[in-house]
Amino acid sequence: MQVILENRVVSYETHGKQSHPVALLLHGWGDSKDTFSKLQLDLAKKYYVLSVDLPGFGGSDNPQETYSLEKYAQFLQRFLEKLDVDQKRLHLIVGHSNGGAIAIKALSSGLLQSSYLVLLASSGVRATYKARKKALRLLAKTAKLPTKLLPKAAQERIKKRVYNAIGSDLFVAEDLQDTFKKVVSEDVVDQASSIRAKTLLLYGGHDTATPPAYGRKIAASIKGSKLVVIDDAEHFLHQSHATQVNREIMEFVA
Repeated sequence: MQVILENRVVSYETHGKQSHPVALLLHGWGDSKDTFSKLQLDLAKKYYVLSVDLPGFGGSDNPQETYSLEKYAQFLQRFLEKLDVDQKRLHLIVGHSNGGAIAIKALSSGLLQSSYLVLLASSGVRATYKARKKALRLLAKTAKLPTKLLPKAAQERIKKRVYNAIGSDLFVAEDLQDTFKKVVSEDVVDQASSIRAKTLLLYGGHDTATPPAYGRKIAASIKGSKLVVIDDAEHFLHQSHATQVNREIMEFVA
């Protein structure tokens, strides 16, 4: 399904009965609503599930300006208003990776309200990126030196390999580079302390993108939260370990 929001196409899916409490699912950077294909069917037994392609991803148009986490949170507020969804019915927010950081920003700022929050391999712990960002700037600068005489397409291929070598997601969505730089610089750990929603954090023990240490920092900031580490899971634990993740979530909200 699609809706026009501020002259931009927004793609989304719904599952479950409209009379049920609402669950909002937020995907990570470079991903789409399809990432929740296994989770949303279980949630639809209890919830009216909204899975949205965030601006710039999936079937949704790119944003017209550089987005921050707060801009994405504001977008979600307007999206729910557009669908005539009363936030009093918003019972659960599930955010994976960058979607988790957006959820933390939205709840801590009061733009969204929810009884429950589930963070799947959530990002938003940025202090550990400082060394990587310095290396990124140095290598990117170095990469330009020997390629100046090459065609632009060749320059871009070489630069992309350099960025990938140190684990940057910058080129996952090349036309959102400014937005990526902005969101990756935002740390939401301190803001998370104002969240009052009952919170479950699920992290993969083998996740190198958002390791369990991130989960421990965020969990320490959210009073009464519960952290579960799935030892042999990686970043997309809701896909590789769908049965266990779904069970943890359904038991938590029960």
